[in-house]
Amino acid sequence: MALPVRDQVKYWGVTAAVFLGALYILGDVILPFVLAMAVAYMLDPVADRLETWGMSRIGATILITAAAAVLFVVAMLAIVPTLVRQATDLVATAPELFQRLQSFLTERFPDLLDETSQIRQTLLKIGDTIQSRGGELLQTALGSAMSLFNVLMLVVLVPVITFYLLMDWDRMVAKIDGLLPRDHAPVIRKLAGDIDRTLASFIRGQGTVCLILGTFYAVALMLVGLNFGLVAGAIAGALTFIPYVGALVGGALSIGLALFQFWGEWQWIAAVVAIFAVGQFFEGNILTPNLVGSSIGLHPVWLIFSLTAFGTLFGFVGMLVAVPVAAAIGVLARFSTEQYQNSLLYRGQSHHSRRPEPQTNPDDTSPDTPVGPK
Repeated sequence: MALPVRDQVKYWGVTAAVFLGALYILGDVILPFVLAMAVAYMLDPVADRLETWGMSRIGATILITAAAAVLFVVAMLAIVPTLVRQATDLVATAPELFQRLQSFLTERFPDLLDETSQIRQTLLKIGDTIQSRGGELLQTALGSAMSLFNVLMLVVLVPVITFYLLMDWDRMVAKIDGLLPRDHAPVIRKLAGDIDRTLASFIRGQGTVCLILGTFYAVALMLVGLNFGLVAGAIAGALTFIPYVGALVGGALSIGLALFQFWGEWQWIAAVVAIFAVGQFFEGNILTPNLVGSSIGLHPVWLIFSLTAFGTLFGFVGMLVAVPVAAAIGVLARFSTEQYQNSLLYRGQSHHSRRPEPQTNPDDTSPDTPVGPK
């Protein structure tokens, strides 16, 4: 006999409270484990595919780990230093860019930007604020990321934990499945499958789209010769997981930089615009339909709210778990809505008691059916 609904709500509520409490208390302590779990989840289909090709699980795990290590070393040596340098230079150049914008507006609207104009003062303040705040943010981020402890966590602990999680992933899933309450196991499996499909579409599919578009934008902008093209492309690619936001933010930043750098050379400005137009065309017509699918069940507004709320409450770890939690809540909300629409509370007693009227056949000649002239 299943537990009463009130007891089930109590137990599941306590479980959710323990999860959120542990997330709040432990914080950065569980960061390498959360990162490793996310990486293992993304790489599990690759390991499964290698197993279907005849490799053992341990062999597939070793091969994936070796390939990931090579890519990581190449990225650290070839991409990360340039990205950090360009980001630092962009922040330092912000006041000069705003001064050029001020000069541009002054030449065309001299009465609008006089010495006492509010717009002029605002532009100067924006440039100074970006330089000071941006510099502080970069110094804080770099100082934290480059500390010995964080380097050890990210470079040593994450790969090691990922290796063991990836090797034992299927066994862990089977073990958890064996611990499910028997009365609710089918429903939990169905909900877990829906959550997995949503996460697979979003994290694996959308992550691949972000990586492809970020690489395309960065390489194309650098080939055009745009200063800070690598940073602009990385920003556009990283924000692509929110529909249209990546193209709008990255496109506005790139076009703005192109206007300052290539003013008068309109072909290069047009080339920057064309890069984002081509990227959006491929994203909307090729990448997203094939890698993500038409529907992933995560509305952009709900996603932004989840990232903001969990990031504010739990920091960087909260932002990492925001997408899985948002997907789980979305699936549970749809399941609850379906249950509600099938309940008496929604359908009503009169609708529930209504019975379909019997269908009579005109050709029926049973004794209970009067036979009349045709």
